[in-house]
Amino acid sequence: MTAVDGGPCLIEDEGRPGHAAIGVGASGAADRASYSLGNRMVGNAPGAAAVEVVLGGLEVQAAGYVTVCVTGAPTPLRVDSRAEPSGAVLTLRPGQRLRLGTPPSGLRSYVAIRGGVDVASVLGSRSHDQLAALGPAPLVPGTTLPVGHAAAGPILVDAVSPASYDREAELRVVPGPRADWFADPGQLVRDTWVVGPESNRVGLRLTGTPLAAVRDRGQLPSEGALRGAIQVPPDGLPVVFGPDHPVTGGYPVVGVIVDADIDRLAQLRPGDPLRLRWK
Repeated sequence: MTAVDGGPCLIEDEGRPGHAAIGVGASGAADRASYSLGNRMVGNAPGAAAVEVVLGGLEVQAAGYVTVCVTGAPTPLRVDSRAEPSGAVLTLRPGQRLRLGTPPSGLRSYVAIRGGVDVASVLGSRSHDQLAALGPAPLVPGTTLPVGHAAAGPILVDAVSPASYDREAELRVVPGPRADWFADPGQLVRDTWVVGPESNRVGLRLTGTPLAAVRDRGQLPSEGALRGAIQVPPDGLPVVFGPDHPVTGGYPVVGVIVDADIDRLAQLRPGDPLRLRWK
């Protein structure tokens, strides 16, 4: 397949866990459930690399017969001039073009290709890590995507219902190890936060009323970080760590998003409201 045009598009798989000791994070697909669903739809083995697309705009041209499925943010699809639904298993003939439009809700879509994207792996993963600058480079016009041999079984379902996302999300959170560093940690769940424009795969930056820190706490040594941790820098505005987060952090963690709710973070757009509640 050849990538002809598109916005921010990255190759992602299940990530590269187990390398934090050498300063390398896990990375991987931001919306793990949507990524995994796409691979199942096209009969791939778990872990096959797919393309993560932000707000549509990607256009690819098939160099041979290729089977694909687009999951996650429900982007309008066109195969040449024909409209197709998101969530359907599609077979492209040589020369046909698949175009992803702008999804009405959500942020990230996943293009799963039967056989997987067969680019070189780095430390056991084909994921692009924005913070560490590891893995395959982001797609640019003219990029060729080699199709691999990750197909593990037959295609059993030809379509699933497209996903949809409410503009305001409510996610569960548990108190962080440094919640007592804040004068009123309960503000985290009382306020409605808004996703800031500088958000990316490293972290979701929230805007709202800053959290006030307790005085005279001193300097916090760097501590291990994990996806979903809510760190609060000196400006008091929380940052929720994403898949490309640093492996350590020196700002206090006021809370941690529960793992079952983390995928929803990947579908929040800048300007979307976010509410948190204690688990």
